[in-house]
Amino acid sequence: MATVRTQREIRQRAPLWLIGLLLANLIIMAVDARDSDGKQKVVRVWTQTFASPIQSASSKASGATSGFFRQIFNFHSIARENDDLKQRLATAEQELHNARQQAAENERLKGLLNLKEQTQYQTVISRVIARDPSVWFNTITINCGSSSGVAVNMPVVSGTGVVGRVITVSPWSSQVMLLTDEKAGAGAVVGQLGQSGALGSVRGRPDIGLIEMRYVSGLEKVNVGDFVMTTGQDGIYPPGLNVGEVVDVKNGTATQAHQILIRPGARLEQLEEVAVLLYRPPQRSAPEQTLPNADKPTK
Repeated sequence: MATVRTQREIRQRAPLWLIGLLLANLIIMAVDARDSDGKQKVVRVWTQTFASPIQSASSKASGATSGFFRQIFNFHSIARENDDLKQRLATAEQELHNARQQAAENERLKGLLNLKEQTQYQTVISRVIARDPSVWFNTITINCGSSSGVAVNMPVVSGTGVVGRVITVSPWSSQVMLLTDEKAGAGAVVGQLGQSGALGSVRGRPDIGLIEMRYVSGLEKVNVGDFVMTTGQDGIYPPGLNVGEVVDVKNGTATQAHQILIRPGARLEQLEEVAVLLYRPPQRSAPEQTLPNADKPTK
């Protein structure tokens, strides 16, 4: 009975096995099937066709991610290079600034040395270490004093003209009154001493930063652009130093003096180095004071 049942089950299941074998054969044939050229398998082609969009999207995402991180790295690299270039530029600009300052200082010192040769006076080269806190800067402090031979009323000059005179002295520093101070004064002449009769005196005009020249006869010819020199008659400045240039003239008359304004030859607002002239004016002999008809003492 059991044998009969088993054979019946086999006959019932035989079609199912047959269908399964046919499907398996079809699958094997499909897997091994090739296209018309016989170069590629059909399943692989279809698999690649369906997988291609996914692979493309994945590749783009991977490329974008790697490109993003590569860009961040490049940004950091460029930022470091930019900082390095900025530092180099700042260093180069500082070196250029220092070189220009050094060149300007050399030119100023050269002018002072040339002035020493021109005036034939012994000089003490000094550096300006302080300025008067007032708005007009009418006094400066220099870093040389009595230990260098500097004394009160000695003239102070720059390479381009008169600066002023020493008013106080300590062993290692001195204070200088600038020529633009209203209390400063000097004998001066428009043009060359000995060739011009436009004699007068100068004093500072701190309200306008210029120098005023007074007592010049209205009969003398004075023009804008004329230069003004010291005469040496004040007992402070030696003759022949440059005071400045005439910038304004209000002509006088036979009875009224010219009104003359002068721009200082020395750049008083930009002083860095100055020279003190170790100059002492020649002693003037005192005139004999005798009374009329007085008998002279007998020897």
